[in-house]
Parts: sequence; structure tokens; C-alpha cells
Amino acid sequence: MTTEPYHGRLRRLGGRRLSAALTAGVIAVAAVLLAPQPAAAADTPWLTVSPDRYASFTVPAAYVQEQLGTVSQVVVEGNFGPSSATAEFGLTRRGDVWSGVLGALEPGLYHYQFTADDTKSIKDPTNDTSVASDPLLSTFFVAGDSARWLVDAPPGTGGEVGTLTYRTRAGQRSALVWTPPEYAAKGPKAYPALYLQSGDGVAATDWLDLGRTRQILDNLSAAGTIRPMVVVITDDSGDKELKDLRKAVADNYRVLRDPAHQAIAGVSDGATVAVKAALAKPAQFGYVGWFSGRSVPDVDRKDAKTVNRTVKLLRLYTGNVTDPAHNATYRLAKALGRADVRFESDGVNPDGGANWDTWQENLVDFVPRLFRHVSDHGPSPGHGQLKGEFNPPPAGTTPTPFVSEDGFVTFETTTAFADAQHVTVWANIAPGGSWLRVPLARDGDRWRATVGPLQPWFYYYRLIVDRVPFKDTSNPTKVTTEPMWSTFFIPGPGARLLSDVPAGQGGKVESMTYTSTVAGQDRTALVWTPPGYDPGRAEPYPVLYLQHGGGQNYTDWVEMGRAKQILDHQFLDGDLVPMVVVMGNGNSSNFNRELLENIVPTARARYHVSSDPSQQALAGLSMGGGQAFGVLRAYPGQFAYVAAFSAGFGSGTGVDVEAINNGTRMLRLYVGDQTDFVYPSFMASLTTLDTLGIRYEFDGVTPGPHGWDVWQKNLIDLAPRLFKR
Repeated sequence: MTTEPYHGRLRRLGGRRLSAALTAGVIAVAAVLLAPQPAAAADTPWLTVSPDRYASFTVPAAYVQEQLGTVSQVVVEGNFGPSSATAEFGLTRRGDVWSGVLGALEPGLYHYQFTADDTKSIKDPTNDTSVASDPLLSTFFVAGDSARWLVDAPPGTGGEVGTLTYRTRAGQRSALVWTPPEYAAKGPKAYPALYLQSGDGVAATDWLDLGRTRQILDNLSAAGTIRPMVVVITDDSGDKELKDLRKAVADNYRVLRDPAHQAIAGVSDGATVAVKAALAKPAQFGYVGWFSGRSVPDVDRKDAKTVNRTVKLLRLYTGNVTDPAHNATYRLAKALGRADVRFESDGVNPDGGANWDTWQENLVDFVPRLFRHVSDHGPSPGHGQLKGEFNPPPAGTTPTPFVSEDGFVTFETTTAFADAQHVTVWANIAPGGSWLRVPLARDGDRWRATVGPLQPWFYYYRLIVDRVPFKDTSNPTKVTTEPMWSTFFIPGPGARLLSDVPAGQGGKVESMTYTSTVAGQDRTALVWTPPGYDPGRAEPYPVLYLQHGGGQNYTDWVEMGRAKQILDHQFLDGDLVPMVVVMGNGNSSNFNRELLENIVPTARARYHVSSDPSQQALAGLSMGGGQAFGVLRAYPGQFAYVAAFSAGFGSGTGVDVEAINNGTRMLRLYVGDQTDFVYPSFMASLTTLDTLGIRYEFDGVTPGPHGWDVWQKNLIDLAPRLFKR
């Protein structure tokens, strides 16, 4: 059986929605300072984005201390989480800076701020972008085909955005107005009008600063996919204020006033205003859009005929179950159906929550449908059906995490943190398996959040409560070397090799105790033997010695690396040469002696394994990879198969190149991407090996950080290659 390789060519672009049309170098990192800041802070950008979509943050520790005082942690808060939800990306203190690399990011607009110790936030003073509704936020744009409607239009080709000031009974108000490129203040031509409503927690300016509405309208206009129109953006309006606004627009702009040329849409509570305006007074608007509305307006069956006659389009949009509007949208669809009011549904955006990433897509779909005939009335490509409401089990009734259909995970705490101020789940849910902290919300005397969708894979997490780590005591899983961690598994085709095989079909994992002459004590290794292992067969089994990393132990390849599941599946698939795998304790002052004097002799004495170098392999991750390199240098030819995961070779001094090349059938190397902190030293190692003339294999980076997501994929790739040459 063949499997899709997990590694790619060096700096290969990944991501679900990335088109081949992505052009390196079109990434714009924006930045502005709303208030005066010390000039020294702006000498070097705190954020850089590489052409392959990795965001690197470097924050001067001195500036943080100057602004916020002494702090114990700094995170980047932004829309980096699953479904573009807000999440915290922790930075690491390295010398004089707090730094970290996150990616590869999906194309789109990102917003962020820096927060220290949960409560102290600052804006990036080196980034001159701004968000009018939140002075602490900065933004940056990552280009790509899926975000092509969000790029700035070429100078001179876009429309204009102006401000309309008007009076209402409640006082003077203002709206933002986009006019198309061809619009002229005087002339015979009048234009249709679209009113975009904001909602709770959403300002009118957010449509521009976070929604990229100007860019969307400019690009759709340039592509000829929308009819020229005037677009009016305002804060949430009541019926009377909406009437005043429409009059002011008619008095100041050349717009058509009949319902067939009037449209309205809104986000959050603004969506409710939009639908309510169409249902209560159906002679006002011919086109209506509901973007993640949270409150369902009354739908009266007696108005159905009038609504259906006047409203040419009523289209509902919602994100997935992490969107609080998901259930309200379902209820509205049912109410409209019962009342025989015609409507369309864009279905469920599988990767969208209640945020601007989702609403940008809604606007791109909605505006081309206005004031013209369209033949497509179904959901957007890739959207699912709006099947029903999502309601996780009541708090306290189920172990956590609760994993629901399609990879949505609900975390909740016990009541132990009822008095906490800030609770997050820290988990490997960022791109490639990097780590993000997802804020939980208070739910009575517990904290809870639903996160997703997460791709099928193996996940691990811990709770961070007021900056202190805790284990999720409701989750019985454990990690011996990391007592705070808990784990969970999301099944699916992409994670098949990490799942348990049917009972009785897999190999066995046994403990092997031995006396360490290096440590002066008894130590333990874990040993996997394949299904049908026969200690009396004529030919001894090939053997792989598989080492863990620093801060880990012999248990980690089983508890975290899923080595048993991987080996079981590959053996049953016929991809694996029957072998024995020994996972020893590499925490030693002299690993070469520990391996050759203790682990290897004990394995040969207890198991029917070969002593022939051609039937022996050595591999390890991080520290264990460095140990594998150390054995290769000191005892070339002792192991015909050597592999290192996320480790550097070191200097070329004193290396017997001829002995290594003659005695090594395969030297295979792996590393994570730019988020793997050993990436620079690893790449330097390749230069060293090339200079020395040592033969090796490297098929490119494995997307992901210095973590188990990468090393699991490395083992998946390596194991079937052993003992076949």
C-alpha cells in the first residue's frame, strides 16, 4: 500500500486553499502607530512575513518592559486559530527579544496585538496599519489566490470611499459610502444602492479595516462581475434611523429609489436588521443578505405573498458550529420555510466562524447576485448543508474534550477554576502542528469553548489558568514525561496510520529492563515486536533503535509518537519489513556507551534480533538525532541505516567520510519548516555534508515545528524504507 508523503520540497508551499497562482513577493506587511511612541521602537519591524507565508515576530524585551513593566510572558493575539478564531501565539524570550515564527498562514487579512501577562496589551509601533474601532490592533495581508478579491486595486482603478453625515431624531450620524469608478456627482445615470449594516461589537469602519470591503468592491467591479452600485456602510440602525439614512443617501447621491434597486445586508445584529426590514416592510428592499445573524426576527405567514413578490433575493449565510449564528440561521431557515417565504442558503462555510474572514466570503458571493439575473442559486463550492442546530452536551455531563462530527472539539474545565480570570487551552492546533492558546469563556463555574474544525490527527494540550499550567483532570490520558499534558485523537483517513488497529491484530509493546553501566542503575526500554513475532525462527529479525529527544524518555515514542499504531498499520499494510523496534532511554552522559554496551546487548539477549550491521538501524529525534549522528561519526558502518529527525550533524572535523559512505546504506535526514528552531543549523549541516562528500537523502522539509506532528510523519516515511536495500 502506498501513502501520500508528508514531506515536501524545501520551502514548498502548502495549505488547503492555496492556488498555484500564488506569487511570491506579493505579501504586504502593513503597520501604524496611532499614538506617538519612542523612535527607537520603530528601528526594526517587529513583524516580517516571508514569501512562503511564515510570520516572524521579534519584540524587543526592553520596549515591553518600558511600556508594561516586568512581565513573565508575551503572546500575539490574532485571528490565527481554527476557523480564523482569535487565539494567542506564545513568544519565547531569547536574549533581548521575545520571538516566534508562525505559519504557513492561509492567504488573507490578519489582525493582531501583543499582550503580556494576560492583561497588558500594546500595539505594534512598527506597523502603520490601524483599526479605527480598536487602536491596539495592527493588520497584515498574506496574498494568494483564495484572497485575490482582498488585494488593493491598482492606483486609479478603484472606486471612492467618502463620508455622508446626516441627521436623525437621535442626533447627527455618519455613514461610509463607496461609489464605483465610473460614478460622477452629476449626470443622468442613477445607480442601485446596497446598505451594509454593522452589528454588536462591529463598527462601520470595520467593514473597511477588517472586512476589506473597499478592495472587494474594487476588484469585483474591475472584473465586471457586479453591476455598478452605490454601497452605504453604517452602524447598526433601527427602522427610523434606516429611513433617515435612505433619505439622506437619495438626497446626496444619484441612486435609484425603487425596491428593485435597493439591497440590504448586515453582519451579526445588522443581519437581523436587514431581514427584519425586508419582512416587516417588504416594499423597501428587493435584495437581502443575512451574514451570521444572531437574533431571528418574526416571520409571519400572512406576509409571504407580499415578501415573495417584492423581495427578489433573500440569501442566508453562516459559518460552522463555532459561529454563534449557526443555530439562529438554522432556526430562521426553518421559520421562513414554514411561512412559505422564498429564500436561498449559502450552506455552512466549513472553515468559517463569526469573523471577517467569513463575512468577506459572504460579501464576495452576495454582491454579484444583486440587481441582475443569476442562474446559480445554490451554496458556494465546498459549503455543507445546514442540517440542524449544534448543542454540545451540558457542562459537567461529559468527559473533556468532547469531539463532535467533522472535527469540532469542545473543551471545558472542572469547577476548580471558578475564580480564575483568564483560561486558555494550549494545543498543537496551529498550522503544521504548532501551538496556540485558545481562550475559554466562563460558563457558570466552569470554562468552555468549541474549537475547530481540526483535521484528523493526534492532539495534545494542557490548560493555562492565569498563566499557570494545569492538566485536564477530566481527561484520563497521560504523558509520562509531561504530567500536564492530555491527548485526544480525531479519526479520519488522513490520520489512519495513527489510529489503533483492531484488537489482536497489532504487534506487542513490552518493557525491557537492563542495567546501565553508564548511569549505574537499572533502566527501561520499550520494545515493539511485529505481529507473529517468532523468537525461534531461523533468521534473526532486523532491528531499529529509535531514540527520543531532550526532556523526553523511552515512553514518549509510544505515548506521543504513536509508534505502535504507525508500525502496526504499516506491517498489516505490507509496507514494513518484519522488524523489532527498541525505544531506549537516551538520557545519558555517554550515549555511545549506553547504546553499544547496554541497550544493544540487552536487546540481543532478550529478542531474536540481528547483530549484522546491514540489519541494524538507528534513528532519533532532536537530541536523539544528534546522538544518531554521534554514533555514525564514532562508529561508521555499525548501523547500515541511520536517520535524524530535526537535528544537526555538527562540524566536519575528524569525520571518516569513506567509512561512513562505505558502511551506510542509507543516511536519511528530516527537519520541520521555518517554525522548527533547528531549521537553520540543519540547513548548515547539509552544507557540511555536501562539502565533506557524505552521501545522504533529504526530500525537503516536513511542514511543521519542532514537535510530534513532524516526527510522527518522519517515522511514517522512514520505517518502510528500512532493510530493503
